[in-house]
Amino acid sequence: MKTFRMGGVHPHDDKISKNATIEIFPPLDKAYISMSQHIGAPAKPIVKVGDYVKVGQLIGEKAGFISANIHSSVSGTVTAIKPYADLAGKMVNTIFIDVEGDEWEEKIDRSPELAKEIRFNKEEIIKRIEECGIVGMGGASFPTNVKLSPPPGKIAEFLIINGVECEPYLTSDYRMMMEYPDEILVGASILMKALDVKKGFIAIEENKREAIELLKSKQEDYPGIKIVPLKKKYPQGGEKQLIDAVVGRQVPSKGLPIDAGAVVQNCATAFAVYEAVQKHKPLFEGVITITGLHAPAQKNYKLRVGTPLEKVAEYAGGIPDSVAKLISGGPMMGKAIFNMSAASVKSSSSILMFTKEETIRKEESNCIRCGKCIEACPMGLEPYMLYKLAKTKDYDQLEKDLVYDCIECGCCLYTCPANIPLLDLIRVAKSDVMGIIKSRPKK
Repeated sequence: MKTFRMGGVHPHDDKISKNATIEIFPPLDKAYISMSQHIGAPAKPIVKVGDYVKVGQLIGEKAGFISANIHSSVSGTVTAIKPYADLAGKMVNTIFIDVEGDEWEEKIDRSPELAKEIRFNKEEIIKRIEECGIVGMGGASFPTNVKLSPPPGKIAEFLIINGVECEPYLTSDYRMMMEYPDEILVGASILMKALDVKKGFIAIEENKREAIELLKSKQEDYPGIKIVPLKKKYPQGGEKQLIDAVVGRQVPSKGLPIDAGAVVQNCATAFAVYEAVQKHKPLFEGVITITGLHAPAQKNYKLRVGTPLEKVAEYAGGIPDSVAKLISGGPMMGKAIFNMSAASVKSSSSILMFTKEETIRKEESNCIRCGKCIEACPMGLEPYMLYKLAKTKDYDQLEKDLVYDCIECGCCLYTCPANIPLLDLIRVAKSDVMGIIKSRPKK
């Protein structure tokens, strides 16, 4: 069975919420909709206090090439536009809406029937995706219309839909594939048309056998699309690792997937593309997993953007006293939630609940030169050497040793028998080096 060729680890997957079917999370009386839900420039509010808005109405306009439109997830009255703390505690411009009913924009097709026929050309598809504010749902939140517009001289040869979900605990993508398989396949076909490619792959790890079988049973109805089972291995969901696993090509250092002829999109992004193009529905909701060995319940909710995370946790049974840490995203690459009053955004994928015993770091000891961090690195780097250089802030050597290629997956930290916090310093050093590179005058 296929997998990527370099490094990687095998953490226990703990997909304990995989059988929790998607439930519709009830709308609340207030929504807090951030203008910073994507990589790039924050959207610019185009409504004012006192305005009445509908579900799906444009309320934040993209503010640059790499930016994305923001739409209301509720209907009601705008009561404030001001900074509000996100899950990391950073203040971001936010539109506050008091909810009044559930009135949707008339142009949105709310019928449950599958719309399989693609009636738009590639330019119309990309335009609608841009209008509807579609971004990558795999965590990066990169504007999808930009990904579908390769720079001059770069040509896409194939599309890869990422259904890997290699992080432990997360199950929102799995549930999407199980409950919306045809919509994801139509979405993949739309993306292929937008890229003008004839080959599309949907990659799914072997621990999601039911999803593999379900999508395989339907692939003949979607020309050019092939389901590719992969060996379970972390971080196979990384774009560079996924391209290597599926087609055996490697993205060069400093390169992008398009340099290997690939465009990678998450399966939830494919679903959002389907809804945008076929149903004219903007991206204002997604599926979020509530899980953990000590969580009061295992849940997958379809959740509207702007819902406070604390309300989601309360609805799922609350946060037990034994829980000491909450994480948004997976346990390997996710971020600790500093502020549970923060509202959900387009790419919110989980609330993971961990006890103190599950999160405590073991005592650090001296490096024994075992080389396990090097064996585990999926980018072929030498994490301990990067760590030493980061401690001394030797930025010139860090750049020479390709610290910018680090994908911050945490494999080095996971495998280190000395419990050295390798990734902590490497992540900071990478950011510093990238800042130095960007500050240099362009030739």
